[in-house]
Amino acid sequence: MTGIRIDKWLWAARFFKSRALAARACELGRIESNGQGAKAAREVRVGDRLRVKNDSGDFQVDVLALSDMRGPAAVAQTLYQETAASRELRLKLAHERKAMPQVESTRKGKPSKRDRREMERVRSFSGGSN
Repeated sequence: MTGIRIDKWLWAARFFKSRALAARACELGRIESNGQGAKAAREVRVGDRLRVKNDSGDFQVDVLALSDMRGPAAVAQTLYQETAASRELRLKLAHERKAMPQVESTRKGKPSKRDRREMERVRSFSGGSN
């Protein structure tokens, strides 16, 4: 096997859950092969350097092996090797995200009777029109 479609390889290497998602990422320009934008039909060969941007982060990997079959995660990780610079940057960004305060909305949907009473109390206390 000298080459394989990039969308099929990305799916087999478990960067994307489906080939359709991998092909869509290629269309959107989130995949680069050797510094150039890659279409889904572009062939990947051993030794190519890929840049993959997905939900998990921004990966820069060297292709070590080819596969068109999706297998276990342990086997998929043998298909590529992430560069040291890429790994450091990804871990640094993950650490920064963990350090940032989490701002989440605690209330989902319509306020309860208790929430409405609390809002009214705050409005009247702050000098509202009531």
